[in-house]
Amino acid sequence: MEGECKIVLDTSVSTESGEHTTVSVKEHHSSRLPTALLVFTLCLAAAAAAVLLFNTHAKVGPQRTDEHSFDLHHAMRQISNVRAAIHLEGEHNPSISNSVEWRSQVDQSHSQGGLELNNNEIVIPRNGLYFVYSQASFRVSCSSYDADDTISKPMVHLSHTVKRWSSSYGNDDEKSYQTILHSVRTACQKTASGNIDANGSWFSAVYMGAVFDLRKGDRLRTVMEEKMLEQLEDDPGKTFFGVFSL
Repeated sequence: MEGECKIVLDTSVSTESGEHTTVSVKEHHSSRLPTALLVFTLCLAAAAAAVLLFNTHAKVGPQRTDEHSFDLHHAMRQISNVRAAIHLEGEHNPSISNSVEWRSQVDQSHSQGGLELNNNEIVIPRNGLYFVYSQASFRVSCSSYDADDTISKPMVHLSHTVKRWSSSYGNDDEKSYQTILHSVRTACQKTASGNIDANGSWFSAVYMGAVFDLRKGDRLRTVMEEKMLEQLEDDPGKTFFGVFSL
């Protein structure tokens, strides 16, 4: 039979000494035995490699999945931890009679974290504490042609206001706003002069800022007197409006 190895042992027993003596050993090998052994060895090696590979995947696979999940969760946390902030630059627009026109795509203006500019108002993306700030800069002339005007209104006042609309007020009227920031500053005293620029111009800025507990969907806007808007300084960095979360 092919691939079969037979070993025949013939022994004789000495009756006198009681010892076994090996007389002969006969081996009959098939001519194809080395080939069969080689095939068997290769099959055994392949099976061992398959088992090892399976165990490796079983151990490494979940670990790689866990690492991928960790990276994804870390990225999501980084996104969610981005602090909401917006900073707007203002300029005078004659078509807007009661406020500066706020712009989000110029100079140092920026926005992130859901805060956005909509219809010249800042819209709050979620409930939380926010720092609200604004500055308006003016170039004011303190000379007047009218002598009576220097008596009836001797001082030049500058004012700036930030108002809030919120559903928490319990009023569905979107035109209902409440003042949250208001500042008034006396710039100079009027003087009578035939030359409007006799005393030159006064430069003054009105700044204000405070922390507020705001709600999702709240809207913030600024209000200013129309006559003051014509004296607005709208060079970069002089008039701005912004909010950031705490």
